[in-house]
Amino acid sequence: MARMVVIYPAPKDMEAFDRHYFEIHVPLAKRIPGLRKYEVSYGPIVTPVGTSNIHRIGTLYFDDLAAIEKAFASPEGRAAGADRRIYAPDDSGVQMFLFDNREV
Repeated sequence: MARMVVIYPAPKDMEAFDRHYFEIHVPLAKRIPGLRKYEVSYGPIVTPVGTSNIHRIGTLYFDDLAAIEKAFASPEGRAAGADRRIYAPDDSGVQMFLFDNREV
């Protein structure tokens, strides 16, 4: 199983961010071919030493890294990518990690 983890810093307007994210972006992303599961953080995101400036973390699950590449080359994947630039336009703050996992 491969994952795509997207980490969003606290936006200026959290209410507007969440409204767009949950009402527009999540439904778009759930149509991406090959997506197996989509999880979103709930509640405050903290570190072992206290608060963080992270507002939301999204985790998308695919069969493997090739499936992620294929998914985001699709019209649905491109639409979700374009939409992300609407509610989180500052690329410098958004972090994305793609990786395969294995149980140990």
